[in-house]
Amino acid sequence: MSIEEKLAEMGITLPDAPAPAANYVPFVTVGDTVYVSGQISQNADGLILGKVGADLSVEEGAAAARTCAISLLAQVRKACDGDLARLVRVVKLTGFVNSTPDFADQPKVINGASDFLVEALGDAGRHARSAVSAGALPLGVAVEIEGIFQIG
Repeated sequence: MSIEEKLAEMGITLPDAPAPAANYVPFVTVGDTVYVSGQISQNADGLILGKVGADLSVEEGAAAARTCAISLLAQVRKACDGDLARLVRVVKLTGFVNSTPDFADQPKVINGASDFLVEALGDAGRHARSAVSAGALPLGVAVEIEGIFQIG
């Protein structure tokens, strides 16, 4: 089953790759590696805002992280000229969680992205990862995740 077919089975339609919001490019390809800039939490209704541990629960944060992973895949698809079959594996994610100073469940929040990628990609979705707290994120979003991907 192709990645696109698996996503469809999961009820996911990848959006167009989000445009950068400042002076940077959404991804850089070096050899067989694609470095994707941080993707912020957003869905069809707009930005997912708030601070996890105050405004959002761990579960709501994980759902926000999942939207970041969907945007990461959209960027990879664009980097592969529309052909997600070229995606070999997810190498690494770095997840930032807009959270309160005493919040300590950043890994549980970023699991929203990790779990989604493993469900969608199988073993190719398993990756190295960092999950860190941030006092604030751009535009007040709840989560931002950047990724490194291997393509063929």
